[in-house]
Amino acid sequence: MSSTHPVGLIGIGLMGMACAKRMRGAGLELLGYDVDAKKLDAFAALGGRAAASVTEIAATCHKVVLAVFNTEQVEQTIAALVATLPSGKPPLIALCVSTCDPDKISALVARTPADKVRYVEAPVSGTSQQAETGDALGMIGGDPAAAEEARDVLDAICPRRHHLGAAGNGGRAKLAINLILGVNRAALAEGLVFAQKLGLDPGAFLKVARESAAQSQVMDVKGPKMVRGDFTPHGFITQTRKDFLLMLEQAKARGQGLPLAETYVSIVDGCVAAGEGERDNAIVIEEIRRRIPT
Repeated sequence: MSSTHPVGLIGIGLMGMACAKRMRGAGLELLGYDVDAKKLDAFAALGGRAAASVTEIAATCHKVVLAVFNTEQVEQTIAALVATLPSGKPPLIALCVSTCDPDKISALVARTPADKVRYVEAPVSGTSQQAETGDALGMIGGDPAAAEEARDVLDAICPRRHHLGAAGNGGRAKLAINLILGVNRAALAEGLVFAQKLGLDPGAFLKVARESAAQSQVMDVKGPKMVRGDFTPHGFITQTRKDFLLMLEQAKARGQGLPLAETYVSIVDGCVAAGEGERDNAIVIEEIRRRIPT
């Protein structure tokens, strides 16, 4: 890609850094911005260039990846890009990898001028580590032509992906998948603690479980972390809580109860109350242990 038009990156947290590594590995030049200037140091070490503001990214880039925390930040960032895009400049393609409220994203796309920003929804299923290795799955929503035009960026971030139709559908699929994933994570944690209480070695039991009918990718990704007690974050508990509260809101609006999701939120809330909000979501095993009667 020409150095004249680097790919913009707004938000350089766990997923933002994973995206940055993928894009740099694909030879893309990057211009990044985060409200936390300290995060730009690691970004610069990858060969990325720090932007002073969202305005600089709007003026310089044709494609921008958004990896911010929540829907509100996505809305604010899109508004800022629209407001600061220089007159006469072609519309930006904004690719958002954040997990958001799908109904609000649909409304955001409907009110965003297409001559300013073309929005591509691109949440990924997988931890930041899986995204970094190219193993995450992209769920694309929005304008297929814009997604095709940004194929170089999508190929770098999520080589495996599905286009699910209108903007909002990617987020809807992501929430439903994360529901299954979170409940599986809690079941694994509870099963490991139960096995240990039965007198089994957790590490040895995990090996057996991974060959059993109960096998899931969660065992491969989170099982070793739970057994080792390694809660270095690849996905924060606070992010998990945000996603599950979104699920409950979406289900309530449609008249569905989510009893397993409600149970999982209570487990996550216990982790947050214990000061573990910035730890990896595998730490739910510690809340399971705390609930053992003494």
